[in-house]
Amino acid sequence: MKFSKILLMLFLATFSFATACKDKDEDPETPPTIEFKTGSGYTSADATVAKNTTLKVGIKATKTEDDLKNYTVSYAYDGATSTSSFQNINITADLFESDVNITTRNQSGTEKWYFTITDSDGNIAQKILTLTVN
Repeated sequence: MKFSKILLMLFLATFSFATACKDKDEDPETPPTIEFKTGSGYTSADATVAKNTTLKVGIKATKTEDDLKNYTVSYAYDGATSTSSFQNINITADLFESDVNITTRNQSGTEKWYFTITDSDGNIAQKILTLTVN
């Protein structure tokens, strides 16, 4: 009986210690927020456009837990799975805004534009704009 009490107390002490020392990495991280700017002059949704059309796209990004670290704009043509870099900016901020002018190709097809924000802990938020070029 005495052995059972000792074993029970040891178990409770171990369990209490284990739950109190929860690893920070077990808590889910919240990625930053990113949204397209809207309003006159901005493209903020998928669209069908003519060849050689210049569009203005703007983003607003806000940190949730960790400072913003990097902003990239990349693109892929006609269903390609890999992207090409268009813009890459290192930042240190709680809030970041940027406008970029993109010009569609001189050929018909689809263009996917990726707007990505990464925070200092590696969390990623992304918006994708699909352009159908005629």
